[in-house]
Amino acid sequence: MDHSDKKKPSAAFKDNRLFKKLRHGVGKAIADFNLIEEGDRIAVAVSGGKDSYTLLLILEDLRRRAPVQFELVAVNIDSGYPGYRTDIIEDFFKTNEFSYRMVPSNHYAIIKEKRRPGSSYCAICSRLKRGELYEAARTLGCNKLALGHHQDDFIETLLLNQFFVGSLKSMSASMLADNGVTTVIRPLVYLAEEDIIAFSRQAELPVVCCCCPVCGTADMQRKRMKRLLSELQRDIPHVKNSMLKALSNVHPRHLLDPLLRRDSTGTLENTDLHINAPPALEPDTTVSQQIQD
Repeated sequence: MDHSDKKKPSAAFKDNRLFKKLRHGVGKAIADFNLIEEGDRIAVAVSGGKDSYTLLLILEDLRRRAPVQFELVAVNIDSGYPGYRTDIIEDFFKTNEFSYRMVPSNHYAIIKEKRRPGSSYCAICSRLKRGELYEAARTLGCNKLALGHHQDDFIETLLLNQFFVGSLKSMSASMLADNGVTTVIRPLVYLAEEDIIAFSRQAELPVVCCCCPVCGTADMQRKRMKRLLSELQRDIPHVKNSMLKALSNVHPRHLLDPLLRRDSTGTLENTDLHINAPPALEPDTTVSQQIQD
């Protein structure tokens, strides 16, 4: 660490035991899924929430230690909700000397015009924001976009798709976006939400609300999944780790999808799988609205 680093507020928790645990988990994910390579320029989506702040801080710490060279650019999308404190987020970027881009948008106006009465804000807002993030990454010359989805998001999304959509899907730690240009990575895949919450409080991160009309009221079905996992964890302490491991330990022969039939050699007969399957639900999409649609 150079002398300038010591002046940054973030330097105070670099030796924090919990931060080291989180950093180790991100490092393992990067190695397991080859998330970061030499010369990458990564746009890090930072909303002002605990997950995205934690993601940015860990990636920056790893960048300084890594044997490969890569760049980070923090990107904030302002959806235009009245009261959203982008000034607090920008001050955090400046104080810690991050490269960043603040992107204003008129998403709120679009949502008010297009959203059907009683339908979800989150579903349409997330789609608009994701498109804006892809465009920002392209404009900034970033080949990758890092999102702050953690272990609990992966597991809850798996359960939501199984229970309400009838699909065996979750998210990928690394995948090429629909635009065919940007690779989306999720380095927090191994991190438990409870650890991120604890770190956020210890580090006193300047968390801000998005200020949308339903801010703080999570999707009811997702809340049910959280309660279910909490109950299971009391009796099966390793249940979350086991469920996450299951996502990378798939046995197609023991599933019912006819597109997964194997020939006598054990080779998949059809490698163009799931072309007609419904899209997987993202953590920021309201499940009930997906079903209604």
